[in-house]
Amino acid sequence: MSRHSRRWIWQFEQPADVLWPLISDTARFNEALKTPKYLVEEIPQPDGSMLRLARTRIGPVQLEWEEHPFEWVLNRSFTQTRVFRKGPFRRFGPRFEIADNDTGSCASYEVIVEPANLLGRLLLLCGFMRRTGAMIDPLMRSAGEFASGQAAQVFDYAPPPLAAGIRARIEAITARLESGPYGHGLAERLAQHLLTAQEVDIIRLRPRVLARSWKVPDRHAIELCLAAVREGLMSLRWDLLCPRCRGAKVTTATLDQLPTGAHCPSCNIDYGRNFARNVELTFQPSASVRALSMGEYCLSGPGTTPHVVVQQILAAGDSREIAAQLAPGPYRLRMLEPGGECDFEYPGEAFPELIAEECAMTIGPQQSSGVISCVNRRNRRTTFVIESRRWAEDALTAYHVTLLQGFRDLFSDQVLRPGDEVGIEQITLLFTDLKGSTALYERMGDAGAYHLVRQHFAFLAEVVRHADGAVVKTIGDAVMAAFADPVKAVSAALAIQARVSEFNAAQGEPAISIKLGLHQGPCIAVTLNDRLDYFGSNVNLAARLQGESRGGDIVLSETLAKDPGVAAVIAPLDPQRDSSVLRGIARPVSFWRIVDAGAPAAQAAAAYQDRGTGSTNQRGPEA
Repeated sequence: MSRHSRRWIWQFEQPADVLWPLISDTARFNEALKTPKYLVEEIPQPDGSMLRLARTRIGPVQLEWEEHPFEWVLNRSFTQTRVFRKGPFRRFGPRFEIADNDTGSCASYEVIVEPANLLGRLLLLCGFMRRTGAMIDPLMRSAGEFASGQAAQVFDYAPPPLAAGIRARIEAITARLESGPYGHGLAERLAQHLLTAQEVDIIRLRPRVLARSWKVPDRHAIELCLAAVREGLMSLRWDLLCPRCRGAKVTTATLDQLPTGAHCPSCNIDYGRNFARNVELTFQPSASVRALSMGEYCLSGPGTTPHVVVQQILAAGDSREIAAQLAPGPYRLRMLEPGGECDFEYPGEAFPELIAEECAMTIGPQQSSGVISCVNRRNRRTTFVIESRRWAEDALTAYHVTLLQGFRDLFSDQVLRPGDEVGIEQITLLFTDLKGSTALYERMGDAGAYHLVRQHFAFLAEVVRHADGAVVKTIGDAVMAAFADPVKAVSAALAIQARVSEFNAAQGEPAISIKLGLHQGPCIAVTLNDRLDYFGSNVNLAARLQGESRGGDIVLSETLAKDPGVAAVIAPLDPQRDSSVLRGIARPVSFWRIVDAGAPAAQAAAAYQDRGTGSTNQRGPEA
């Protein structure tokens, strides 16, 4: 059969890296083209690879094809070929290229078709290529208009009509969200997004991506989505992601249903559960608000796996040099097929040679700047995958969301099943206690002192929540709180001590004084008394350090004080080193004490809020 192709060219005012994420999002592109979704069957092969068989129907015509992997290079090109078993074509595939020029960039889109039968030849004779170009052209122009700020959305898209009564119900939900503590003035915006966005934007909604798009704090978007689930506007799901392909191979509605591991048929590997790395909480519209269709618009294009920056298929024994410009940072080299992987840091300029061995991926010497050299030493075809390991920055992992006060307030029923436990690699724990609480009860009486204690709990919870932490439990007059970010934990401690005098002024005499200690390290998460709790030697150490506080000060462990970000925050407060024998610990423990954690603490906390969490300032205790 003869091969047919047609190529179209566009000039844009924007550079390639601005247009690439819009045009390379093939799922979004196909949805805008109104192409039907397709279902995929994954069939393991004797050599360990995976055959992906896709099926759909266009009118009376049944289509079935082998879904071969895409090839792409970030900000430069992508291509794919589908090999059909049923339908009018034998082969079909796009080839897109974009490059910067003096006025912006030039892009080309080529469609390559090989007919399989008389119907395929008739379609080509009757203007199939012309009609394809007529559909693609407005989408390409729309992407350029969006990139230049002339359009409100990437592609023209008509959302599905609303069922009767849905609008009024959504308006009532948004009103309730905005009247509560978690709306943040964003409820109406979220509702409109769920009703009008393309399916690819809401089928697996990630709050941190939404926050970046809306330019709002992560916590605001996360709390909004959590509250929207409680109100019936959205549903949530826990995804157990494959550590290689990042696909959600197991999905559950509750945390206690999540297994400890899973099998990925795509990568042909078994893998375990890690709360901080591969358990992600995602959202989608409630089915009563907007029903989403089944299937795929595109299974694995560049936009579907944006953490993959280069994907290239090399024949056995082949080598290839690829023109590419990648940003410095942490990367992983792996095969799409079952095989090895290799993590490495790319400092910029010359990229290392990438080598596929029979059972391993390795890196060689640096090559010429702007070129990636791939060498396939295997005796079979191999798909080279280069992915950025920063993909997790957009993921709302189970580790992070369970350390947010909003989650614990709204989803206290989301716990681990009895007997299950999860290892937590790093957590920062904060313990507080009231100094002289016995005397306080004697002076005020039980009722008055109890009321003051409850008010002080509310005050602490507010500070912890705004520092992106969570109150785990109260123990008598004490509070245990947990944080994912050690700098935010210290910021919360500073804010607590800075606001004690304000709290006392509001409550009247007698004044309270708070003892406070912090530590970071690994622990285990379990369900105790129907809530998520943390246990281990590091939890005990944090509690013991609180016991070393004299009231009005802050005690930090040596480990926590050495954190670069924490060291930068506490350095202006002149921390003093101390040590003591703590109960249950044989040897003396060194720690740091911030003696006057009042007004200076307020200034330090404010400075932290201005600086953010990414400080690498080395001032303070030596690492």
